[in-house]
Amino acid sequence: MDSKRKKDYPPEEDDGDNRVVSSFPDEVLERVLVYVKSHKDRSSVSLVCKDWYSAERWSRTHVFIGNCYSVSPEILIRRFPNIKSVTIKGKPRFSDFSLVPLDWGANIHSWLLVFASAYPSLEELKLKRMTVSDESLEFLAQSFPHFKALSLQSCDGFSTHGLAAIATHCKNLTELDIQENAIDDAEGRWLSCFPESFTSLEVLNFASLQSEVNFDALEVLVARCKALRVLKVNRGVTLEQLQRLLMRASRLTELGTGSFSQELAPQRYEELAIAFSNCKKLNTLSGLWDVSSLHLPALYPACTSLTYLNLSEACVQSTELSKLLPNCPNLQRLWVLDSIEDKGLEVVGSSCPLLEELRVFPVELDPFDMEHIGVTEKGLIAVSCGCSNLHYVLFFCRQMTNAAVATVVRNCPGFTHFRLCIMTPHEPEYLTGEPMDEAFGSVVKTCTKLQRLSISGLLTDLTFEYIGKYAKNLETLSVAFAGSSDLGMKCVLEGCPKLRKLEIRDCPFGNAALLSGLEKYESMRSLWMSSCKVTMNGCRLLAGKMPRLNVEMPHLSFSPSENELALG
Repeated sequence: MDSKRKKDYPPEEDDGDNRVVSSFPDEVLERVLVYVKSHKDRSSVSLVCKDWYSAERWSRTHVFIGNCYSVSPEILIRRFPNIKSVTIKGKPRFSDFSLVPLDWGANIHSWLLVFASAYPSLEELKLKRMTVSDESLEFLAQSFPHFKALSLQSCDGFSTHGLAAIATHCKNLTELDIQENAIDDAEGRWLSCFPESFTSLEVLNFASLQSEVNFDALEVLVARCKALRVLKVNRGVTLEQLQRLLMRASRLTELGTGSFSQELAPQRYEELAIAFSNCKKLNTLSGLWDVSSLHLPALYPACTSLTYLNLSEACVQSTELSKLLPNCPNLQRLWVLDSIEDKGLEVVGSSCPLLEELRVFPVELDPFDMEHIGVTEKGLIAVSCGCSNLHYVLFFCRQMTNAAVATVVRNCPGFTHFRLCIMTPHEPEYLTGEPMDEAFGSVVKTCTKLQRLSISGLLTDLTFEYIGKYAKNLETLSVAFAGSSDLGMKCVLEGCPKLRKLEIRDCPFGNAALLSGLEKYESMRSLWMSSCKVTMNGCRLLAGKMPRLNVEMPHLSFSPSENELALG
């Protein structure tokens, strides 16, 4: 340990045990900690003693910030001087439903200004729900000469001009991952900005961009980058173009296809199938816009090795799914639209015995469109009967019963993530008219490893009593249109010791509920309350009692029932 480290962190002298720990060579300890990858485990290591704190501090190269307002960039650089990789999450997840003002914040630029002087060797930046400007991307590209990986998920504020700056100046770039962003998609010429000598790209994902791309530039780029393993293109790439890309990128492990809207001559389908068979290492397949039964046989050669199939952009029917899934014996993750209906879910249950994660999204986002039935409890039960390894489910539906949920968790007691979204607010069990309390009660009673829970339907405080009593490993809870009184939130805050993230909207929780969490908030990552009964006076009381908390109330001009509150 150098003199600076000794000065800042003197050895422990409290007792014999601490002296033994402190005498452990610092250089050896730091080398050991390099192999501890989990940020939770590293945080635990830092609490052992001052010397371990110091070793963890100096050896840390990656930091994960789950709430951009939970810490300032200045505090971060004081705590960790040698960071090369940063992951930051910004706006709450409910911002996806337009509940967060456009100028709410979560801007990355102030972070980059600090990083430029403190972390000149920064190599990786991953952002989720942050505001990123073209100016920020240009600054990033020109300020960090060793920069390698950029991932932007659900971010806003930038355009393809910013991507052009990254392509032009980041000579060592290995990853450019653009997912689900609100981007000013001006043109596709940014792909031609990569230098002719550029060959290092391993991950390229621009599936969410809308404009046509410069395919000639894309094809040349793919051909040059021999280490490319992830390629996800947008729907502007045709089937013929996709075939040409696949013949040049046989090493791909993940592929996001272009559009399948065109019809091909029989010979062309055969050539496409040969191109897919050329990708021997493919384990992830997504995109598949407008895919139909006519195109499916071309995909079969790539299906055997698939572990993840994302059909959330493909409005396939149960008949098409019944032809595709039997070719995917190793599937572990499946994302689909509810256009597959219950018959499609029956196919999932009978064809995917290794399935661990299922996400079913609605075709229509309008919850009051009753013409589309989608999926029901029968389909979910069918999946649980055939997929005993299932531990993650996100399920959008219009109807559900208490008994069905109890059956599902009995069949699959290992759930760690259970997110049930009944799309009509305050919807009771459709057979009996009773609340859905017992459904979620069965989830938290049966699934002892549960970490994330999203609840919906007609729910009383009894659901929250169950959660507080049984969900001892719960870390994230999302609540909408639920509860009867402040008691519900009190039960959760008092009963869930590992709770880190609480997202609430349109619930009858007020000041009493908010103030009941005083002992919990400093250990939580964030609390988001929208359209609840919290008032400005309640926020003042909380801020007075806990001055270290970041307390925001953006909609001060609204009535108390419409206020939004964010804590970090």
